Amino acid sequence: MSVSRIDLLNHSFSKSLRGYTTDEVDRMMQEAADAIGRLSEEKAALAGQVARLEERLSEFKERESTLRDTLMTTQRVTADLKASAQREAQLIIDAAHSKAENLINQGQLRLARIQEDIAEARKVKAQFEMKVRAVVQQHLRMLDMSREDDEELEAAAARIAGRQKGGPA
Repeated sequence: MSVSRIDLLNHSFSKSLRGYTTDEVDRMMQEAADAIGRLSEEKAALAGQVARLEERLSEFKERESTLRDTLMTTQRVTADLKASAQREAQLIIDAAHSKAENLINQGQLRLARIQEDIAEARKVKAQFEMKVRAVVQQHLRMLDMSREDDEELEAAAARIAGRQKGGPA
């Protein structure tokens, strides 16, 4: 059973012949009532303070939970961003390799065409040289024939001139 200040102040004791002094009992009752009153007030104040602290604790726990969730979400987002960046980087590298391979293939095709053009130019050059040699040789033969003709003409002219000078024919 709990006793309040009011209960203590309103309580009356039965009187006896040889009892305690009423003033002392009243004074003691007053002091006890005052102490119980103060303690009740302190208890109520402390209970209010505990309730406020528990409420703040609850708020802090909610904040902590929110922060923990936010941190985990941030970590997941960071991991996703890293994975996405790595995939994108790999795609860029693959595209660069593909482009480089394509450029190499185009270069090799162009080199093959240039080599074919060079081989064709060499054939044309060789054919041209052969034709020029043939023309030069033909001209040399014509010069040789012209020289032979000139020698025959000179020989014929010398015979004719020798005949005209009186020599036997």
